[in-house]
Amino acid sequence: MNKVLCFTFALLLSPLAFAEGSFLGKWNTEKSEEGAWLTVDIQACGDNLCGTIVDAHDVKDPSIVGTEMIKGMKKKSDTAYSKGKIYAPDTKKWYKSKMKIKGEDTLKVSGCVLGGVICRSQTWTRAK
Repeated sequence: MNKVLCFTFALLLSPLAFAEGSFLGKWNTEKSEEGAWLTVDIQACGDNLCGTIVDAHDVKDPSIVGTEMIKGMKKKSDTAYSKGKIYAPDTKKWYKSKMKIKGEDTLKVSGCVLGGVICRSQTWTRAK
């Protein structure tokens, strides 16, 4: 009976564990018009999430590797983080940001201005 109860409890918690950890890991950005794209490693930074560029593909300036791209993302729900900032290498500026899991291997990332009224979004895919 104890084994059945433990198994049932583990099964009930497994979707939560997936949602919590689903943001973590390496993600590939969308390709730019020139075909360049980045790999960003998202990790827990205290209670928040942060992300660092760990690989740059077909970019003009590969020294961008190691640059912090996401900082201060606060948990909004099991599938969303917000109130953080994202660095846009093309403009060399920081923007208010939010992220939402759209599937096991899909992450919508947005950088916003004017209090979130105008946003530029990308769909990132999990790096394999």
